[in-house]
Amino acid sequence: MKYLLVILINVSVFSLWAQRSMQNINENWMYLEQPFTNPEQLSDQQSWEKIDLPHSWNSMDATDMQPGYRRNASWYKKSITIDKSEESRFILAFEGANLVTDVYVNQEYVGQHVGGYLYFDFEITEQLKYGENELLVRVDNSYNVDIIPSQKSDFFIFGGITRDVWLKEVATSYIRDIDINTPEVSAKEGVAEVRVEVEGPVKGLDYEILLLGPDGKTVAETSGRFKSAVVEETIKIANPELWDMDEPNLYTVEVRLKKGKTTIDSNNSTLGFRWYEFKDYGGFYLNGKRVLLRGTHRHEEHAGYGAAMPNALHRKDMELIKSMGANFVRLGHYPQDPEVYKACNELGLLVWDELPWCRGGVGGDVWKDNTRKMLKQIIDQNRNHPSIILWSLGNEIYWLPDFEGGDDRAKINEFLTELNDMAHDLDPYRKTSIRKYYEGANIVDVFSPSIWSGWYSGNYKNYEKAIDKYFKKYPHFIHMEYGGSSHVGRHTENPITGDGFVNPDEWEEAINQVEVANIAQRGDWSENYIVDLFDWHLSVSETYEDYVGNAQWAFKDFGTPLRPENDIPYINQKGVTDRSGNPKDAYYVFKSYWSDDPFAYIESHTWTERSGPTGVARNMSVYSNAEEVEFFHNGTNKGKKLRDIQHFPACGLNWDIEFTEGKNELIAVAYMEGKQVATDTLEVNYTYTRSGAPQGLVLNYEELPNGNLLVIAEAQDESGLRCLDYEERVYFQCLAGGELVNNMGTPNGTSAIKMANGQAAIEVIPSGSEPVEMTVLNQSFKGTFLTIPN
Repeated sequence: MKYLLVILINVSVFSLWAQRSMQNINENWMYLEQPFTNPEQLSDQQSWEKIDLPHSWNSMDATDMQPGYRRNASWYKKSITIDKSEESRFILAFEGANLVTDVYVNQEYVGQHVGGYLYFDFEITEQLKYGENELLVRVDNSYNVDIIPSQKSDFFIFGGITRDVWLKEVATSYIRDIDINTPEVSAKEGVAEVRVEVEGPVKGLDYEILLLGPDGKTVAETSGRFKSAVVEETIKIANPELWDMDEPNLYTVEVRLKKGKTTIDSNNSTLGFRWYEFKDYGGFYLNGKRVLLRGTHRHEEHAGYGAAMPNALHRKDMELIKSMGANFVRLGHYPQDPEVYKACNELGLLVWDELPWCRGGVGGDVWKDNTRKMLKQIIDQNRNHPSIILWSLGNEIYWLPDFEGGDDRAKINEFLTELNDMAHDLDPYRKTSIRKYYEGANIVDVFSPSIWSGWYSGNYKNYEKAIDKYFKKYPHFIHMEYGGSSHVGRHTENPITGDGFVNPDEWEEAINQVEVANIAQRGDWSENYIVDLFDWHLSVSETYEDYVGNAQWAFKDFGTPLRPENDIPYINQKGVTDRSGNPKDAYYVFKSYWSDDPFAYIESHTWTERSGPTGVARNMSVYSNAEEVEFFHNGTNKGKKLRDIQHFPACGLNWDIEFTEGKNELIAVAYMEGKQVATDTLEVNYTYTRSGAPQGLVLNYEELPNGNLLVIAEAQDESGLRCLDYEERVYFQCLAGGELVNNMGTPNGTSAIKMANGQAAIEVIPSGSEPVEMTVLNQSFKGTFLTIPN
């Protein structure tokens, strides 16, 4: 797709000796959803829509009930007012747009950028005039096999200007780039190689390079005169404050461009001193200390926004990952917003940064050229981030080739070797990696096989066998991707574990799963099954000697065109949070193993309606990182237990409880060194009567704090009992008086959703002018209606 953009802003006159200015121009754009090929076709168009950036035309249509999503071109436009000076240069900078972007200024073509997910800019000084100027931007996310990632990837390729846009005003000569390497770092000395590139004449210009410590004070400096457009300096400091996960100390390199005593430009970049190593057939070491990589994966999208996320949501994601206790994140399967790297630097999160060679095999000359350029841009743009430890060259690269012969291993290996050499030439001080391409395991530095024990194959209790195999086979083995899908609110007293229909000793994911018997296809997608799966994996990875670590897939539910029949259509539900970032039960399992912030969580706060025969005990788990937990049932102390990682489930923090009929109050009290540090309370309604077959759907509602309504559908038997095992899809409609919060891909933001324990809900925005009329139905139940007074 392609877009057109026009912007109106005032930029003040600025002399040769003034500092640079950088203005965010996200607001007040116009958008036209038409795939015209040139600006002349726009003159008589009347359907421009006012929008702000970031923006994607797929924010909602990707996860609606219509198959497919818009893959085409659109236009953006904006007017800017310039007080133009002959001593100023103007640069239009994009933090990212998907996938092909063409820029025009005052109807004059400026240039094109091919590829999404990365920064690019154009100098527009010559095209600007004094006064009002029109910017037009055409963006296109049409199907194009010559641009990675492959269209067969398991995520949406959101079209639009999906990140911030800036207008920079700089001097005639300005600092174009600052590249930093840290070739030698120890506790005693830190060495930084600083490369500065200037755009424009450098005759008679000097430079100053300052290194500022984490407290902002200058700790080292150097200066000199430019002899060419590029200058390289080495800065050494004694006893550097090291960057690590617990204390992510950040230095700043500040560069000043000077004419005599006058600073005509300045720029800066973050720097962190750290060193790391992957031991042969051993662990990962950061700053000389062994670190177990405790990781997850992040896709760049969010309910209601798609990939056009504001910076606050980017930051919130990374803070939530950190609060779970993770120290490592794979940015899958593409480079992400600058705010994400900034957050990882500041929070102490190690990063696997990935070239989006995801599936599709190897292509022809155009494909290769585009892929090379993208790898160079990733490394050039992100090399200064101390959080990045791995340049990933791809994922499942041989799967589902887009070109004839694209899965030829010899051809793939030839190009992968070229990319690996290129990455090391561009950045000699970081490692390369790849996931699930076995023939390339000895090409890159760090390799991850495919292990999906207990989901796509096998039984999760055989996870350790898989580690044993690969730990001995690959010198630098890491495990990326494990887990499974869970539907919020779905629970069962007897989760399907695969016993009797899976081969417990398998663990890899098949490309075609039509005839594969696995939990993904035959399981119940219950939260408690996934809790047990993660609990078991963590009990293994946390105790396996010299294990490098792993990364769960994925942190947050995300959209995909490949899963229209999921419980929430078009959503990959493997997240430990839903698509809005609300934690599922599984989030607290990870927190119990990884976080230092004391807490207790009774499993499960989304399982408050239960049933079973009298006299049958139910095992209740408490996930906590405390040393000891005390458990109460209806005021009766059920005893204290010590947390012991050798015991399963919940590291031994589980109790057998015989529920009474009706209300049951459960309380967990957590202790550290004998002192109470956290509590959790859960109320469960329990019945001894098993429901019969569902006889209908019943609607009810409750008011939400934001003024909206939550309309709840419940499957009930002829006695009015909720049918806890009913999981069929239901369809909500608002007939009058409001509108659904729909196409969010979330548990309460999807109009066609499978029930969880006989219940489903959707948020409704009331108009306030008339009663809200709601209905819910499916093929078995032809319609239940509810009128909600205004």
